[in-house]
Amino acid sequence: MARPTADIARLVPFYRDGLGFRVLAEFRDHDGFDGAVLGHPRAPWHLEFTRHPDHPPLPPSPENLLVFYLPDPEAHRAACARMEAAGHVPVPASNPYWDRSGRTYADPDGWRVVLAARAWTG
Repeated sequence: MARPTADIARLVPFYRDGLGFRVLAEFRDHDGFDGAVLGHPRAPWHLEFTRHPDHPPLPPSPENLLVFYLPDPEAHRAACARMEAAGHVPVPASNPYWDRSGRTYADPDGWRVVLAARAWTG
């Protein structure tokens, strides 16, 4: 996933300290873009946040969700505790399903991340 932000420095602690991701790469003035790439070193995915003065980010909807499924109850408790220890407070979900299935947190840009306390059943 890649998306723009106005302030990379505010986002990195949310995803690094709150969600436990690593900063995999950072770049400055790459064709006018600054950015940070976060994730897990061996995972087949990453999150990329970019900033460009000519491309301002749009505000998110409360239904813009990044959902992480954590079926192990202890892993879910630990993930929520890490988020809250980093200063992030759960927010009410727009769709009540997510309040029943886990906890929702808003990043500094207002984009929401759900820590779902269940398995993905596809």
